[in-house]
Amino acid sequence: MTEISKDAVEDLLQKGLRNTWYAICPSKFVGERPVSLRRCGYKMVFWRDLQGDVQALEDHCPHRGAPLSMGIPMDDRIACGYHGVQVDKNGVAVSVPGSPGCALEGRKATRVFPTKEAAGMIFAYVGDKLHPTPPDLVLPEQLTSPEFSYFPCYAEWNGEYRYIIDNVMDPMHGTFLHKQSHSMSFGETVAEFQVRDTPTGFIFEKTGQKNVNFDWTEWGETGATWLRLEIPYPKTGGPGGNFHIVGMCTPISPTKTAIVFWRCRKVSGWQRDTWRFLYKNRLEARHWHVLEQDRLMIEEFEPDANHREMLYQHDIGLVKARKLMRAKAEAQLKALAEAGPGRAA
Repeated sequence: MTEISKDAVEDLLQKGLRNTWYAICPSKFVGERPVSLRRCGYKMVFWRDLQGDVQALEDHCPHRGAPLSMGIPMDDRIACGYHGVQVDKNGVAVSVPGSPGCALEGRKATRVFPTKEAAGMIFAYVGDKLHPTPPDLVLPEQLTSPEFSYFPCYAEWNGEYRYIIDNVMDPMHGTFLHKQSHSMSFGETVAEFQVRDTPTGFIFEKTGQKNVNFDWTEWGETGATWLRLEIPYPKTGGPGGNFHIVGMCTPISPTKTAIVFWRCRKVSGWQRDTWRFLYKNRLEARHWHVLEQDRLMIEEFEPDANHREMLYQHDIGLVKARKLMRAKAEAQLKALAEAGPGRAA
């Protein structure tokens, strides 16, 4: 039986699980010039071809390792600025101007990251050698249904992504950390929680309180891992009923995370226009204020804080999420190990 070390599992979890889609950055980040971004243990280069589609490779020229992001985009390929080697969107070195016909020419020598654009964001698939083909990317209805309107919100925090996931999987923190918020000042400070399985994951919820505060969080896996919650809104929050938040976290480094929160309401017609106006002119600043409370708290966590915890009943949701992630990491590493170096390399 193949044994996987704890250090190997921790290393993979810190970089981010493989064989899944990650939200990378807002679509507007990638324009005419190549963009270099570190995500999930890789330095990636993103550019747009002549059709406007986003392409992504590891930001590493196969010739000497120069950053491809300092080169010139040429439709479906990018020419390294160091020696002109052209690498296409499939990772193949299609031209070596300094030495035509050399062994490098025609070889697939650069890692490829399949991409999609959806909900105002660029997504990249990070797979291992056994899973180069991405699954379908299925986003929650709040980001796909015409019945909903949303605003994508992007930030980079100085904290490990797992602490941010823990924060979202902990509804009870809203009662205390965000108690001055216009939407989270109601409800009991004592609660019991339960876990309820769903077709795509699970919901962690308060048992005796509904539609009062930040009362539940959903963990979903549909090609990408996402978190979802609802916050009841007073009438002063405008039309649309409950305020929905869908979130994703993408590791940049062990101490930095790219976070995306889509803020959503179920509105149509004049109510849609009213809510969007109200959001930009009144609510958005309040929402960023709430996020800032989370950021300031999480960025002060010690790196080993999650190794010195004394958890209780309110924490069963984040414990379940951690177990799911660890089990996936172990399974991915075991599959690679059992495939052997010939297949997994």
